[in-house]
Amino acid sequence: MPVPPESQPLPSEQAPISDDDLRRMMGRALRNVAILSVIVAAVLTFVMGWRSGLMFLAGAVISFTGIWEWRSLALSIFARLDNQQHVRPMGRTLVMFFLRLGVAVVILYVSLRSLHGSVYALLAGLGLAILALSFEALRLLRG
Repeated sequence: MPVPPESQPLPSEQAPISDDDLRRMMGRALRNVAILSVIVAAVLTFVMGWRSGLMFLAGAVISFTGIWEWRSLALSIFARLDNQQHVRPMGRTLVMFFLRLGVAVVILYVSLRSLHGSVYALLAGLGLAILALSFEALRLLRG
């Protein structure tokens, strides 16, 4: 007797994402942000001047550290959920997460207040995290 189509698994269903998959995906995103930061900052410095290149780098640093801290936070939460023995203290992870947010605000304020470069370059640097993570998510979904 054939199985009804409703009870058959969808062909696009895959195994759940493991901690190692997340670690590798975030590591590739960090690498992509670092590579793009250097290339685009050099181009922007040549085309628009050093102030815009530096503003782009300020946004890229915030993007890089944002991915780094989200990675740390996610891995710490997953380790607690899996009851792993070697778990980093959650208090330290949360303090570093909020400290990074404070440093990001200071970097934004100082770069906007004193560099007088292109705000669009700063926004492009901030958008690197979204671009890198979106690329890695599509790569992960594609299989």
